[in-house]
Amino acid sequence: MDNTDELKFQDFGTASNLLSFDQDAQTVAVSDSLASLSEEEDVKLDLNEDEEGLENSKLLGEAPTGGFWTFDYYQSFFNVETVQVMDRLKGSVMPIPGRNFVKHYLRNKPDLYGPFWICVTLVFSVAISGNLSTFLSQFGDQTYHYRPQFHRVTIAAIVIFMYASLVPLCAWGFLTWRGGAEGQMGCYTFLETVCVYGYSLFIFIPTSLLWIIPLEWLRWLLILVSTVVSGSVLVFTFLPVVRDHTRLTATTTLLTILVLHSLLAIGCKMYFFHTAVHMAAPATTPMPMMTTQVTQAH
Repeated sequence: MDNTDELKFQDFGTASNLLSFDQDAQTVAVSDSLASLSEEEDVKLDLNEDEEGLENSKLLGEAPTGGFWTFDYYQSFFNVETVQVMDRLKGSVMPIPGRNFVKHYLRNKPDLYGPFWICVTLVFSVAISGNLSTFLSQFGDQTYHYRPQFHRVTIAAIVIFMYASLVPLCAWGFLTWRGGAEGQMGCYTFLETVCVYGYSLFIFIPTSLLWIIPLEWLRWLLILVSTVVSGSVLVFTFLPVVRDHTRLTATTTLLTILVLHSLLAIGCKMYFFHTAVHMAAPATTPMPMMTTQVTQAH
């Protein structure tokens, strides 16, 4: 009997130990679940705080490092290495059929450093070359007095920067709308579109310097070559995006891109490098005066 009683007490102690262990396990499990829920709530709060910045990053296609009102947010768009910029400049003047500029050169890391300085350099090259062209065309004319036309810098800046910003915006908006309407979301981001247009303008910098040569046939030949090269970069880049559209839509889109690009080149040539032809006034010879001699009779 004594052994039986001892066994019962041992079983009772073991059961009590198990119950106490289960209670501790349940307490630990509940505390862990509460901790995980609190962490999830903290993550949700952080996501809600950064929601506005993330939505802006979707438009530009780049992960921001801070709020869109901070300098660090835009600094990331200028964080690019010199080797990458040089590689992209080479790609903008050597288009290869079937090679997409965005996929081959940008590689999901577009920048604003290259397009910004390309536009700035193009503004001054066009304005200065235009002034030199005007001076050389009137060189030797004694009646011509050279006056630097500084207002051309302002006009060039307005035209070039408006083209490099508004045209990509319209192209990105149209392609995004068409892609959403047809169930295709493979369009480039706005930053990638701006980057492509910016680098495509690089070839016009040496072209504007060569426009100083006062030969009209050479200037039009340079316009043709530069427009074909830079336009090919745009066509090879946007062709995969519009390929699945209807033939009419795809053809109209690519033709519009080429026409706008050609108008920029032709407009710069006609305004900044227009040589006025002054017709020389015909030399006037004095008319001989008829004199009559009157003789008086004596």
